[in-house]
Amino acid sequence: MSIKTYQPLSLCDRWTQENNELVNKWKQEGGAEAVSHNHNQTHLRWCSSEFHKLSRKIQGIPPLVDHAQLELTVVYNACLCSVALSQFSEADLLLSQATERVVTVIQMTGDDPISSDPPAFWKTLLKSMGNTTFTSSVQHLLCLQWAVWLAKCQLKTIQEFQDELFSLFETLSTEFGDDERSSERGKSSDIPMLVMDPRRLIELLQTCTFIAQGAERLSEGQSSEALSGLQKASSLSAPRTLLAYTHHLSGLCLASMSCPQMALQCYRMALETDSWCVCALYQSILIYRELENTQAEIQALRLLHSTLLLPSATEPPLAGTPLLSPSVLLCSQSLNRMLSVPSALSVLHSLAQKCVLHGRVSEGVEYYLDLLAALHSDDQHGSPSQVHAKDPPLPRLPELYLEAGAALLTARRPADCVALCDEVIGTTLELLPEKLVLEEPEEKFEVETRTVGAEGEDRMKMLLWTGAAYLLQGHCHTHLRDWKQAVTHYTRCINLLVKVHFKKKGFQPQIPSADMVGKQGTDLCILQRLKGLSLAGRGISFSQTGQLREALRDLHLSLQAVPDCVGAGLWCGEVLWRLGRRQEAAACWEKTWSFPAQSSVESLRLYLQEPQSGPLLDSTELRHRIHELGSTLSA
Repeated sequence: MSIKTYQPLSLCDRWTQENNELVNKWKQEGGAEAVSHNHNQTHLRWCSSEFHKLSRKIQGIPPLVDHAQLELTVVYNACLCSVALSQFSEADLLLSQATERVVTVIQMTGDDPISSDPPAFWKTLLKSMGNTTFTSSVQHLLCLQWAVWLAKCQLKTIQEFQDELFSLFETLSTEFGDDERSSERGKSSDIPMLVMDPRRLIELLQTCTFIAQGAERLSEGQSSEALSGLQKASSLSAPRTLLAYTHHLSGLCLASMSCPQMALQCYRMALETDSWCVCALYQSILIYRELENTQAEIQALRLLHSTLLLPSATEPPLAGTPLLSPSVLLCSQSLNRMLSVPSALSVLHSLAQKCVLHGRVSEGVEYYLDLLAALHSDDQHGSPSQVHAKDPPLPRLPELYLEAGAALLTARRPADCVALCDEVIGTTLELLPEKLVLEEPEEKFEVETRTVGAEGEDRMKMLLWTGAAYLLQGHCHTHLRDWKQAVTHYTRCINLLVKVHFKKKGFQPQIPSADMVGKQGTDLCILQRLKGLSLAGRGISFSQTGQLREALRDLHLSLQAVPDCVGAGLWCGEVLWRLGRRQEAAACWEKTWSFPAQSSVESLRLYLQEPQSGPLLDSTELRHRIHELGSTLSA
């Protein structure tokens, strides 16, 4: 009877077996598509730790040609895990140690020293090796060096070495052959296995490189060059999310080249490729806004908001390989800006505002109420601080109350509007200053004004909010034809606003006038508009109670504060007509009709718009009066 003797495995065979067991364990547990992200990351950290331990064992003996393929394979696996975990310093250290040992082996053959400059180092290293048994293993490490450069946004280094990097795919395809041969190679127990096929890694790196370079060139104003690279990327084999990004960035290029319709086509392709590409949907909204396609803009805003509310929208699925997520490789600030979108709350605010301004008042009111409810709930679906840098920040809560109140008044719900305004007044009234001084800025266009005192800016805001709340309540009583209460609330608004004084250099503080107002949207501009609207409202209320001289005084003051106030101009003419000053009335109406249309109604906050409720004058009837007056005078 023959007795079989046990042949102990050599160190190299044991290490190969250990490496292959780790690779198989990753593919069975961590690489499965059904596992959760958290489980995947936990298993990845464990595998990374084990690969690093194995690498340290192998590096404990002098570098030998016989062990080179095994050592570099283990380094590849350990380094890839480090990159996938965003541990780039650890990956750099591993690559540095591995290449030093390769250089040591090469120099044993008598070759010249190799440069330490990264691109030159890799070019010289690959050339020095020729076609050795471990050439392909060093090429695998070069793929990882590429990944580290990309993750650390070292795009200039990649550019210097791009031809060599992009040629790796063909080189490695020759080495691995077709998928069937590659599969057979993986099943061999005496060949060290790779945790990820280098060809799949290169495909991912190529696409991500084109995307990162495209974003960088686009941010530098090189739209044509960026578009060329992105078109190449869109033809590569890549996860659908990355392909959607190439279409999205191509759209940004075309938009910057003043081709909005072509940009919209690219955004549609991005959404057809990956419906989670909300950045493309957001950019479509900006194009619709530019084209003044309000209906399409509202539909897109509604879709964007509902998408952002879905749980997975906060971290959109960036599909790639189970091991290495493209998000690890795409970290540039330029790209992040181009892929970001406003928060769900900011989108909801835009949607509410757009609906109210364009005739969908009931719908807009519901959106405003949803917005206020979300702000008061624990689950706010994001924060205003997450808004895109170019997107206006979400207004502060009192302003949102005022906007919602204005929307409710437009929807003929004055009682609800009064209730919201009471909330604003209740939180701000006791904090208002007795007097507030605005100083002329050092540079004329640097800032519009600056307030005296550390808390001056907040106090100014509170004063404006309270004044706006009284103004809206005055509008509500006008709507209800309660003229006495209307006059009371308009007067409260005016009395607040006159507490603000403006101080020019070398002069005493004085109540600001229209000629002191700078750019629209500043505190001084808002103050003047509130003053003009409240004076107009009070003047109109006086006209309804027969107090014509008081009405004429307030309407004249209103036009001084806001010269293009249409309501004040028309009612000023009406009061003059009732006072028997008909030629002056006709001249006032003609002047009012000649006012230039407001450049953008949407640039004004809702509560600063002229009210559409209350007593209104019919311009057709007024023109008829002017015609009759002309006929009478000519006769």
